[in-house]
Amino acid sequence: GGHRLCSGGSDGSIVIWDLVGQTGLFRLLGHVGGIVFLRWLEMGSGENYVVSGGLDGLMKVWDLEGQCCVQTCVEMSGGSGIGCGGFVDLGERGMRVICGGEGGELKIWEVNKKRKEHNEGDDAMESENEQPILMYRGTLTRPSNERPTSLSVHPTRPLFAVSTPHSKTVEVYNFRSASDTEKKRKRRLRRRREKLQKEKPKGGRQKGILDDDDADSVVEDSPQVDDVDVTLVKPSDEINSAVVIKAAHKIKSVSFCSSPSRQHPSRLSLVTSSNTIEIHSITIQSPKDSEEPIIRRLSQCDMYGHPTGIRSVVLTRDATRCVTLSKGMVKLWNIDQRSVVRSIPLEMDDGSSAIRAVYALTACFLNDEYILMGTREGHLVILALSSGDVVHFQDEAHKGAVWSIDVVEDEGRGMRVVSGGADKSVQFWDVVTENDDQPGLMARRTLTMSDDVLSVRYSHDPEKRLVAVALLDATVKVFFDDSLKFFLSLYGHKLPVLCVDIASDDTILISGSADKTIKIWGLDFGDAHRTLYGHADSVTDVKFVHNTHYFFSSSKDKTVRYWDADKFEQILLLEGHTAEVNCLSIAKSGGVVLSGGMDRQVRVWERTKDIVFLEEERERELESMFEKVDEHAPEGGEDGINIESEAAVRKSVLSVRAGDRIMEAIEIADKETKDLEVWKNSSRGHETKLANPFLLGYDPPRYILWVLRSIKSADFEQSLMVLPLAHVERLVYYLVILLRKGQGVELCSKAAVVLIRNHQNQIISTHTLSTPLRELRRLIKLRLTTYRNTVGFNLAAMKTIAKVAKEKKMEYVIDETPVDIWAGMGLGSDTAAALENRKKRRR
Repeated sequence: GGHRLCSGGSDGSIVIWDLVGQTGLFRLLGHVGGIVFLRWLEMGSGENYVVSGGLDGLMKVWDLEGQCCVQTCVEMSGGSGIGCGGFVDLGERGMRVICGGEGGELKIWEVNKKRKEHNEGDDAMESENEQPILMYRGTLTRPSNERPTSLSVHPTRPLFAVSTPHSKTVEVYNFRSASDTEKKRKRRLRRRREKLQKEKPKGGRQKGILDDDDADSVVEDSPQVDDVDVTLVKPSDEINSAVVIKAAHKIKSVSFCSSPSRQHPSRLSLVTSSNTIEIHSITIQSPKDSEEPIIRRLSQCDMYGHPTGIRSVVLTRDATRCVTLSKGMVKLWNIDQRSVVRSIPLEMDDGSSAIRAVYALTACFLNDEYILMGTREGHLVILALSSGDVVHFQDEAHKGAVWSIDVVEDEGRGMRVVSGGADKSVQFWDVVTENDDQPGLMARRTLTMSDDVLSVRYSHDPEKRLVAVALLDATVKVFFDDSLKFFLSLYGHKLPVLCVDIASDDTILISGSADKTIKIWGLDFGDAHRTLYGHADSVTDVKFVHNTHYFFSSSKDKTVRYWDADKFEQILLLEGHTAEVNCLSIAKSGGVVLSGGMDRQVRVWERTKDIVFLEEERERELESMFEKVDEHAPEGGEDGINIESEAAVRKSVLSVRAGDRIMEAIEIADKETKDLEVWKNSSRGHETKLANPFLLGYDPPRYILWVLRSIKSADFEQSLMVLPLAHVERLVYYLVILLRKGQGVELCSKAAVVLIRNHQNQIISTHTLSTPLRELRRLIKLRLTTYRNTVGFNLAAMKTIAKVAKEKKMEYVIDETPVDIWAGMGLGSDTAAALENRKKRRR
């Protein structure tokens, strides 16, 4: 009816959701690996099933009414399991299930729509011979042996497309018509008969028509193949390879687009590894035509993004534009409009006829018009953003990759650059003006280190300029810039230091390492102030906010975190990236933060006026920890019994808090009830007692109803599960009072069902709730019957109105002459008013 939704996760569980109630109904358990595909299956006569395929190589059919698995199909015996799946509806010929897995083969199953008729004709004692819902039909061999990971079925035509992750081609298959399929099957059997007649008897017996000539090539661990009758329709009889589409890059996913009509060609969209989307049109001719299918590429949408992971992002001084770098590409973005201004390819001629891309790793602005880049090949490149031309190329500035560069500008000394690379050296450069007023680089000094240099950073005080160098040996060395004398050695990390930054007041330095920690150091004596833990993987970049001790950090755990270096605590956790985050860039005002990662995304984080409460942030982290710890273990339930379904609820911080709120509300309501009894028995009982402000002016039962309504529907059931038996008894008492008054009938009925279902053992063991439960059952039945009659009456009235409106639709004519609808109905009409005026005049 469109009010339920099924979803599958990487933990192998399937959750059935109620879209109207906005809550989970139950969870289906059975798969060990992640869920690859799901499909609703309606068999008629009210039977609803869900078909699922997982990475464990199993395809299961679930009965939603019984919440159990009714059929398990062993799809793939390899370790990688099912890679993709889909359903093709052939109309009167039934429905086919297609699964792709190890070996590149496509296994075809047929949905047994006549299962109900066959089972009704069988004897009830022969339930073990009940026909399955899915019947195996055979295997379709593909040209490639690679496991397919994407399969798309056309919404209206018998077409499906298959792709593999390391290929540039998409295979499109179509189902033949019923007549063509029958012709193909008869032709196959005729050829088989002719072949058998030509062969000589082997082993004392000649093969028959019904013997499978491919029996020797059948894999032993696929018993379904032996059960397929040769005379039946095989997948090769009804499925034809229509066309092969070739893309410019490796294909990640495919999907058919809906066509306006059958006369229009089919459209197929391809998502490639270069961050682009290609749309192709396919026109398949009828079998009678000898023409080849027509394939056209209609459009290509690259979203102007990077084809590979982003290694560096740099903001301009006014924070209106930014530059991002990746392999062979530099892009200039307008931050306000979120659009790309210019894309500049980075290519170089290596002396041969081939031109290869330059891999830029780090960058910084010389001014808002020129950007300096360090490459993996060891070059330093100055690029003019206005024209896209390379104005300076420092060949082999380092003998290895340039991992980090920093720029500083002093009065009287001009602009200077420091670079560190994999050749164990730190190079110091002066920015000079060359011909045509273009900037260039001049080597000034070289500082040799004991290990690879991973990050370099200048301090901010021009009178005491320092240079911090992070090394592969897990230490940070600090030198004086003017004399290059050694100043401090900061050691304490267990793995290489990947990034460093210095605060604007030059009092503290922060370092991020591959050991997942961030250390805060004092630059006066080199003492370690604190070690911050929080990231789950290597810390790739750290950046201070200008003129503050707040800083941001990025990591390979796909997160960006906001810290306070004075209080040594985390302020915010920013999630959104789907791969490791490589780089950060912060505006001077601190209002805009950019992050780039290997997911080829540049995320813009803007500061808002919302107040951040650290306690709420801690609760969110605790909730995520709850979800990780509360993952279901698929080994089985108690006493070794495998559980196939359970309640679709998870214990979280929000549900625990909601349970505490209910208990607190019950205690307040009980206290108010006792106070009311004391007030009535006192000498002032005839007076009206003032409303309790803690109950928001409600009476105790109405306050309980208000608290129950304030709980989210997703946490409602879990919040009632944490209630102790004493509070359950009091809640049942208030539910009875509310139902007697007819208040919150739907919510009270739902709460009663949840309480009885979850606390059934405790309720049976005690007899204190027997009388309230009888009264509760009577009231729920009475109130729900009234609601059901009201809804049924309204539905019947709406159907009658719709029927009358449909009948009168063609006969309805608008009469523009005004008609007094109140005429003759009393003094309220214009006619009656005119008569009264005439009577007054006569008098």
